[in-house]
Amino acid sequence: MIKQKTNGRWLVDIEPVKGKRFRKTFDTKADCKRYEALILAKFSNNDEWVNPNSDKRSLVDIVDLWYQLHGHTLKDGSRRFQALVRLSNALGNPIASRLTSAIFLLYRNQRTNLGLKPKTLNNELTYIRAVFNELIALEQLNYANPLEKVRPLKVPERELTWLNKEEINELFAAVNERSNYSKNPHLQLLIEICLSTGARWSEAESLNPSLVKNNQVTFVDTKNGKARTVPISEDLANRLHKHWNECGPFTSAIGAFRRVLDKTGIELPEGQATHVLRHSFASHFVMNGGNIVTLQRILGHSSVKTTMRYAHLCPDFLNDAIKYNPMSIIGLF
Repeated sequence: MIKQKTNGRWLVDIEPVKGKRFRKTFDTKADCKRYEALILAKFSNNDEWVNPNSDKRSLVDIVDLWYQLHGHTLKDGSRRFQALVRLSNALGNPIASRLTSAIFLLYRNQRTNLGLKPKTLNNELTYIRAVFNELIALEQLNYANPLEKVRPLKVPERELTWLNKEEINELFAAVNERSNYSKNPHLQLLIEICLSTGARWSEAESLNPSLVKNNQVTFVDTKNGKARTVPISEDLANRLHKHWNECGPFTSAIGAFRRVLDKTGIELPEGQATHVLRHSFASHFVMNGGNIVTLQRILGHSSVKTTMRYAHLCPDFLNDAIKYNPMSIIGLF
């Protein structure tokens, strides 16, 4: 397309192949036509661009290219790369340009029948789709993402379980009686950190003295890679520094936590374990009148939609619709 702009100059806008667009401004319409002809000639003589199927690289080949150009920079890049290689081989390692939605959906159906969870299968789709998107953005692929229109599976909302006051007391009682089956010296403080800040267990374990200052803890080894700081009580801050002086840095205590949990009557959904501490912090925070947006910042959620899972626990949550609607401050005439 060639058109004249309001300033009198001429714009050429051309997309010789899908995903490859050229836009340039010239003083004359003739210059635009010459540029357009040049671009069309370039792509008409390049079989690789005219015929995407001329790209014979396998799915493993482009996964490896993705890792070399981008994946290695990700926090979980190595793990994701290994998962992508397994996925590619499970798909039969086809020529990447010939992968289709149907091939992937048949594979996913087989995996579903084997009992794999929707979240696991959605992760696979997210990973492989991201490979194509990134390489297209880097101009390493000349065809559209073959999985662009594949929809993720619906994931049933997991039960949100949290510990009430009695269960928290029961947990600490079990910690205090654990000498016969768990001697990990860090267990109690790690539990306190999670219940006091909403930290993930791994975030708590990664703390060290330099990250606890002015009655605040700063979590740096976070899920989204962004550091966040949360206030704590002076008492907890002092006990943390005293503990590190006497016992050294935190070491893994998740096994000790599970053994202690087994000694209680607390029943949790599959896969929760230490994460129930984070849920418990958030739930009690909201029930005690805490603000949802503040909770989002404390937990480090990138979207408040995630934090809204706890909104129903707010005191008078639904009654606010009556209290704060405009009809409450005006009269009917």
